[in-house]
Amino acid sequence: MDLQDRINAFVKLGEFLSQFQDINSVKKDTVEANDLFFDGFKHQLKLAQEHNGWFTKANIAFTLKNWAQALTQDNLKQWLINYDFKSVNPQKVAIIMAGNIPLVGFHDFLSVLITGHQVLVKQSSNDKQLLPFLAKYLEIVAPEFKGNITFTEAKLENFDAVIATGSDNTARYFEYYFKDKPSIIRKNRNSVAVINGTETQEELEALADDIFRYYGLGCRNVSKLFVPKDYDFQYFFKAVYKWNPIINESKYANNYDYNKAVYLMSEFDMLENGFLMIKEDQSYASPIATLFYEYYEDRNTLQEKLKADADKIQCVVSRSFTENIVDFGETQNPQLWDYADGEDTIEFLLKI
Repeated sequence: MDLQDRINAFVKLGEFLSQFQDINSVKKDTVEANDLFFDGFKHQLKLAQEHNGWFTKANIAFTLKNWAQALTQDNLKQWLINYDFKSVNPQKVAIIMAGNIPLVGFHDFLSVLITGHQVLVKQSSNDKQLLPFLAKYLEIVAPEFKGNITFTEAKLENFDAVIATGSDNTARYFEYYFKDKPSIIRKNRNSVAVINGTETQEELEALADDIFRYYGLGCRNVSKLFVPKDYDFQYFFKAVYKWNPIINESKYANNYDYNKAVYLMSEFDMLENGFLMIKEDQSYASPIATLFYEYYEDRNTLQEKLKADADKIQCVVSRSFTENIVDFGETQNPQLWDYADGEDTIEFLLKI
């Protein structure tokens, strides 16, 4: 397969996924191999929801919508146009995937195949229903992929490079175990928002999406606010109120109740509105149903702090606070060229 053949295959996959970007899927007659795969994928979506209570129908649909919109000819070509694919030496690349949000490892899967390599996938037990089915779809619409996609639950063997995502603890294991292989090892990261107090209602409402989408489980979810001294949180609470139905979902409510009890028993100061607690804390990683915040007095000092802590931060959401910021409401809508941890996966894959 040449690059254009691989692009065409993923465009077909994007067209297939476009049928499932709303809660109620709509079958399209123009999608290739649809009679073979449409009903089967609906069944896999149901299995994913039953297997993992965090994978609600709405969250899965949101993920599929993003991928359907990303996998177009224009987007794929814009992403890849500046890379040199002429001297790729096909290798077998192992991917160890996280399972915190639906299809969280798909970008790595796409990157390996689009660069002409073989992929060996070890999935998280929390997210193993969807990707193998989509891989089968790719093999039908582009038979040249057959033999290039392998899933395993066993120990990884016979591979040439690895992309692994996990916690800080597992990353240390990965770094030791894969020390002799070309690798990308990803650790814990969280996203932050910098508030200056002049944000509009619309911007704060968009920020609420960055906080609550996927229940805050993604590394691109905002888990901490930096706010000016004496910031009035009533404007923030008013803006996020549109997400209040989230408290009716049992897994989220259980976490809210548990963390609230812990804070009250520990006599921590915190503010809450019935479905979200905010607590002053220097940490970046906040528990589910909790948002940490920290005051700042000087813009330059905060910029230096965020720069020093760059290896802990995935995204910075703000209005023109620093370079490489993400607009309010856009953390969970990354482009193909928005690489996790800022590490260019395609460049890595073209050099191995």
